[in-house]
Amino acid sequence: MYIQLKKDTTFVVLIFVYTIMKIEDVIKSNLNLAIEKKTLLNVMYSQNVISEKFNELLKPFDLSAEQFNVLRILRGQNGKATNMCNIQERMIAKTSNTTRLVDKLLAKELVTREICPNNRRKMEITITQKGLRLLKKLDPLVINHEKCFAKNLTESELITLNELLEKFRTV
Repeated sequence: MYIQLKKDTTFVVLIFVYTIMKIEDVIKSNLNLAIEKKTLLNVMYSQNVISEKFNELLKPFDLSAEQFNVLRILRGQNGKATNMCNIQERMIAKTSNTTRLVDKLLAKELVTREICPNNRRKMEITITQKGLRLLKKLDPLVINHEKCFAKNLTESELITLNELLEKFRTV
């Protein structure tokens, strides 16, 4: 759709149509799925959609979601060093190889790693100013990403969804 407002000024108006697809349509299944299976498939599929969009957001910054998570954890330390074990405990994806992630962040000069003066077997990790500047650039993009997924739900529905997911993953 084109709208002419001023002489020689043309604006393009994009209209997005969102359709809500049932998980059966997504996986192209004609079967009557058990509610437990349908729920798990919905949660897994939703996680994949969110991850794909988040990875697209991070790609221009040459960061993975796991590397971003490490940087956010380190920023939360408010300038204090922390060790690999503490980072690993706070990771969203507990299976991440924290040492490898920190090595990659070191190569990008986003973190520093030093031997702990009290325990030479322990490494202390700190976010650099370059890492903080990168997060500052990413913050509004991440907030927009989060709001994009939340926009179809009311605040009350979001609260309920969080409560249900917390209850659901307790096994």
